Order: sequence, then structure tokens, then C-alpha cells
Amino acid sequence: MMPNKPLALKLGAFVALSEAELSILEGLHKRRRAFVAGRDLVHQGQIDHAAYILESGWACSYKLLHDGQRQIVDFQIPGDFLGLRSVVLHISDHSIEPVTDIEVTEVHVSDLLEVFSHTPRLATAVLWAASRDEAMVVEHLVGIGRRDAAERMAHFLLELGARLSLVGLGSRAGYACPLTQYLLADALGLSAVHVNRVLRQLREQGLVTFRDGFVTFDDYDRLVEFADFEMTYLDQVGPLLAK
Repeated sequence: MMPNKPLALKLGAFVALSEAELSILEGLHKRRRAFVAGRDLVHQGQIDHAAYILESGWACSYKLLHDGQRQIVDFQIPGDFLGLRSVVLHISDHSIEPVTDIEVTEVHVSDLLEVFSHTPRLATAVLWAASRDEAMVVEHLVGIGRRDAAERMAHFLLELGARLSLVGLGSRAGYACPLTQYLLADALGLSAVHVNRVLRQLREQGLVTFRDGFVTFDDYDRLVEFADFEMTYLDQVGPLLAK
């Protein structure tokens, strides 16, 4: 497995992977599948399903309410696991929908247990990734509950940028982003009209521009200050476990 694949890059932020560990990680990539945008690959309440490693494209995890309203819990990018928690819990508490056409690797519980039994450091790295995902959900809850709309949007776009940078898909300059204003609305607890207004406000302040599928950080440092963005919760400053 090449060390620049998204999952290896992501896990490498926690553990400096050896050649043997990279080879074992490569063994997870046996069953490649493709899904089209807009068609759920995991349904809320589903049992006995696999987990997936997202290889390319974007997806979202969401909860659907009885009245049809949707709350997007998070977006997944290359290198992220899809449905990992629900595999462990046997039943999915949320749905997963591709935002774009995606390619994934299907992973069964037996695959994970075999990997973990041979490489405890990889098991620790996957636990780190799951803990990091939980930290992001907590941060999103704080955003929806306590940040105003503009701060919430700025913080969210910065977080996406940091996550994408970790897997080589973004930088302090910006990143390609396929999210619509309706998707952002469902994630941030806003209406699509409010999302449009907030993005215009941030652009007019010279902070960030989201146009034609690309997020451009017009003044990264000032945007960080505006959003009070402290990325320690992302825990990607460098490997904590050496080879």
C-alpha cells in the first residue's frame, strides 16, 4: 500500500506506519465497490451491513425525522470510514448517502478483527480515528447551539479544509467542495436562504469565497480569528506513536 493513500495519510497522523503495517492495511482493500450520488448505501435501522472505507468522492451521514426533516451529522471525505460504529453496534442509527459518485472498499467485521489481532497499533489508530470523529460531532453540536450563523459557517469550512489537507486534498488556500447550499443547510441547522446570505456576508468581508464548487480562503488567518477556530480537537499535529 502506498503511504499517500487517504486512509494511510489519515492514520499516519496518529501512528507512524511501518511497511508491514502498510501492507496489512492494504489487505483491507479487497472488495472495491462504487455507489452513485443520492442513493443510500446504509439505511437508518439497517442490520447486518458492512463498513466501508471511502476511497474517492464525498458522502454524508444523516438522521431522518418522522416528519421528513433531515439533520446531516457529518460529511465524509476520502480516507474516512463509513458505518464503522453501526457495524460494532449491529444496527445503524443513521443513514449514509453519497454526495457525489463514490468508490469505497467494503470491510467486514471479520476483516477488522483479523487486522487488529495482528497489528494492535493499527487497532489503536482506528480507535483514534473514531474518537476524532466523535470530537468533530461534539464541535458541531457546540456550533449549532452557541455560534451564530456566520461563525458556524466559517468554523465548518475551516474544519473541512483542515481535514482535506490531512489527506492531500486541501490547503490554506482552499479546496474543491461539492456541497450544495441545501446540504450545508441540513448540516448547519440553517435554511438554504440563510446559507446563501451568510456566504455572501463572509465573501463581502474578504474572509472566504465559496463559488463554482471551490472554497477559497481569502484571508485564512482572519477567518480563523473570526470563527475562533482552534483545531486541537482534530488532533492531527503529527504521529503520537513512532515506528
